[in-house]
This record gives sequence, C-alpha cells and structure tokens, in this order.
Amino acid sequence: MKIKFYLLVLLFSSAVFAQQKQVVTSIDTIKNKIGAEFKLTLKTTVDTSAKVVFPKLKNIGALEVIRSYPIDTVKKNDRYELIKKYGLTQFDSGRYTIPSIKILINKKPFLSDSLLVDVANVKVDTLQQKMYDIKDIVPVENTTGNWWKYLLALVIILGIVALVYIYIKKHQKKKIEEEIFKTPIEKATSLLNNLEKKELWQKGEIKAYYSELTDIARNYIEEAIEIPAMESTTSELILGLRAASVKKKMTLSQETIENLERVLKQADLVKFAKSKPLDFEITEDRNKIQKAILTLDKSIPVEVPVEEDVLLNEVQRQNQIRIQLKKQRQKRIVIALSLFLFLLVATTTFFIITKGFDYLKDNIIGHPTKELLEGEWVKSEYGNPGILIETPKVLKRMDAQKTLPKQTMALIKEMQLFQYGSMVDNFYIVVSTNKFKNPVELDLSKALEGSLKLIESQGGQNIIVKQEDFQTEGGVEGIKGYGTMDILDPISKSSQKAYYEILYFKQEQGLQQIMILHAEGDKYGNEIADRILNSVELKQAGK
Repeated sequence: MKIKFYLLVLLFSSAVFAQQKQVVTSIDTIKNKIGAEFKLTLKTTVDTSAKVVFPKLKNIGALEVIRSYPIDTVKKNDRYELIKKYGLTQFDSGRYTIPSIKILINKKPFLSDSLLVDVANVKVDTLQQKMYDIKDIVPVENTTGNWWKYLLALVIILGIVALVYIYIKKHQKKKIEEEIFKTPIEKATSLLNNLEKKELWQKGEIKAYYSELTDIARNYIEEAIEIPAMESTTSELILGLRAASVKKKMTLSQETIENLERVLKQADLVKFAKSKPLDFEITEDRNKIQKAILTLDKSIPVEVPVEEDVLLNEVQRQNQIRIQLKKQRQKRIVIALSLFLFLLVATTTFFIITKGFDYLKDNIIGHPTKELLEGEWVKSEYGNPGILIETPKVLKRMDAQKTLPKQTMALIKEMQLFQYGSMVDNFYIVVSTNKFKNPVELDLSKALEGSLKLIESQGGQNIIVKQEDFQTEGGVEGIKGYGTMDILDPISKSSQKAYYEILYFKQEQGLQQIMILHAEGDKYGNEIADRILNSVELKQAGK
C-alpha cells in the first residue's frame, strides 16, 4: 500500500514538472539601467494542430511592456516551436520580480517561470562631466525658404496685369471698328442709339443729355454739309445751314430748319439757364433731332462715287483704324504698366505696414548675411592642431606667406590659414593654426595685439579693443578680443563700420586663432558669429 502511494506521488510530481516545462522562460539580462529594455522570451513546442494563445499585456508585474514582438515559428520535424518575446522596462531603480505568465495551449493554461531582475541607477560624474543649462527649444529651420511665396505673388500680379491688358485690347479693338463709320449718317444714327441706352435724362442728367444730343447733330452737320457747326452759336449754325442748302442745292424744307433751331435753343436754355423741360418734351426733342438729321441726309444731292474713290475711301478708313489701334495699344501699355506699378507699390506698402521695412529689405529685396545664415552649413576640421568648426561656407586654404610679414614667417615652423570672404565683404572668417620653430613663451594678449596691427596694415582704422576670457564647450580656455573698427575700401576709398571677434588658444608651441568680422549692427551677422563660436572644438596637439 505504501509503495503504491509513493508511485502515485511520483507520477503526480512528474506530471506537474512536465506541465511547468511545457513553457520555457528566459531573459537576455537580469541587470539593466533605468529605462533600458529587458527582453523576456517564452518558448513552447506543440503539435502542428495545436492552438496557442500568448496574452496581450501592458504590464508584467511592476515592469511596463514597451513592445510585444511578433511570434516566431520554427518547424522541428512534425512539431512547431513557438517563440514569443516581450520588451520590458522600469524607470525606478530596485529589484523586481517578473511573475509567471499564463499561456493557453489548446485552451489549457500553462505558466511560465518567474524571474528576478535588477534595475540600476545611471551614474553621473559631475566632476569629470560638466553640467550645462537646459537649452531652449530650437525651431526647425525651413531649408526651402520663402522665395516661392514672393514668386507666386509676382506671378499673380503679372497675371492680373495680363488679363486687364487682354480685356482692354479685346474691347477697344471692337469699339474702334465700330467707331470708324463709312458715312456721317451711320455715325449719327449709332450715336443716337447709344445715347438712348445711357438713359441720362431718366437719371436726372438732363443737361448732359441735351449737350450730347446737340453735339451729335452738330457733328453730323459739320461732317456731312461741311460747315463749322461745332464752333458756331445756334444762330450762326442756322444761318450757315441756310446758306449751305442754297449753295449745295439741297431740297431742305423750312420746317426742318425751324425744328432743328427750336431744339438747339432748348438745349441752350437747359445748359445755360438751367431750364428743365418735361419728359414728353425731351422725347419730342430727341425725335426732332433724329428726323432733322435724316431729312438733311436725304436732301444732300447724291453723287455716284467713282470706283477709285470708293477704294480710296476704304483705304483711308483702314488707315484710320490702324492709327486708332496704335493709339489704343499705347494706351493699353500705359494702363498695364500703371496697374503693375500700382500693385507693386500697394504690395510693398502692405509689407512695410504689416511687417516693417526691415522685413521687406531682408526677405524680398534680399540680405546677403541672412542668406548665409539660412543656407546649408558645413562642419569641418581645419589646421594642425585641428579646429573643428561649423561655418556657413567651406573655408578656403590660403597661402600664409602672402599674408604675414617675412620676419614673422621666419619664426614659424608650420602654419595653415583658411578663410572665407575678405575684410570689405559682408562677412569674413579666418581660421589659422601655427607652430613655432623654437620654444617661446606664448602670451595670448600679445598675440591679439599682433593680429590687430596686421589688420590695421590691411585697412583697419579706429580699432576699439575689448578683451575677456573665453572657454569652449569642451572646457578649453583661451582669450577673446572683440570690438569695432573702420574698414577702408581700397577701391572706393570709403570706409564702413565693422564688428570683429578674435579667439586665441595656445597648445604647447602653437597657436590656434579664429577671427570673425561683419558689418556693425548686422543682426544676421551676429547670429552667424554666435553659431560659429558655439561650435568651436579644439583638437589636442599630438592627437
């Protein structure tokens, strides 16, 4: 009986052990830093028909699941090995237990092994590693710039001008062709119809209506009967018309002349005596003028035109059209240019009012140092010992012997000189390194004085100097000289105010120098200089 009991216990223990080993648990490390990832791996081997479910977890014990990896499947003979990984982390130091995880295999639960892990603090040595203030958020630079906005604005302005030009051209050409009439009667009839379309007297503009009405009649008489109707008074016009009718043998009735005279006198009263005829009187006067013009036209003796005269008149008409079109084309050009200038001035004024003149000058007209600041910068190492520096342009190697005096070069074993621009340009950068032949006591202040004397020999005047200690972000100490000067342009003989900064460092028997110069008050130049100086890193001699 006792033997059977032991066998039963042994079988039960074996079954439990087999169940526990159905899931194999492992971890990549049991010690890690705060925030680092632990990779927990669960493996199980099952039949090809088995269904395995790994849980979806956000936390496993006190550890956070930062990543749940996909299940890997490896075929081993007629069975599958399933591998599931969890990425875990913890942001507090201490010792933590990863508890057992329940996995379902064919709907039966199986547990993984529990594990113990340590999370350690990150050591910070404030003696070896310098501490710096937290920097402000730096906006991402827009590498494309705003040039496309200004181009779009220019295209829109030109498009508006072009549309106005085309519109005016189309309508003016049509109008000119309509205005060049073959006969005076066509012109008078057309103008009378246009006058009615304006509805001047209906709008209360009676004076303007009568003025235009009588002008149409006078123009017709002047062109058709050839008497100075536009310059004559009403009485003179009627006398001239009577004389012309006799001379030209016109079959003109007395009633026609009297009706015309009556309307002309009515118009004089309206224009000069502020008379206000009634509506029906205005209509009657218009009809009288139209009838008088038609009667006058019919009374003029008809001359059969010779074919050559007809051709000549048509040629003259076409020439007149061309002349009118030329005048109108010139007028369109003037209008288009005026509109363009107006839009340009309006846009400029808008930017000045809303953004200020500096914005207009820097962003639309253009600013050379702003373009440097917003361009693509280059980080390179120059000289020996090396100066690692970030600049808006690559510095060009120069021949130091052409720059320094011979007596100075005689003391130098090796010198490397790099620069961008010149002293009279908008921005000037010089980087140089040198080593002396013989051991010398290096005094950075005297080196600064020597550089300023060299600048003075190259056109610098009225140099104001200030000096202070300088330290790179890497902890290398040197001096900084800065101030203002007047720079004489050797070509124009004019001078401009400039601001300069010079850095000097010494290593063993060598000097490292950085000089920056730009126009005084140039805010973009100041930003470039600050960015350059903040990027300076010095290589140790012999390394």
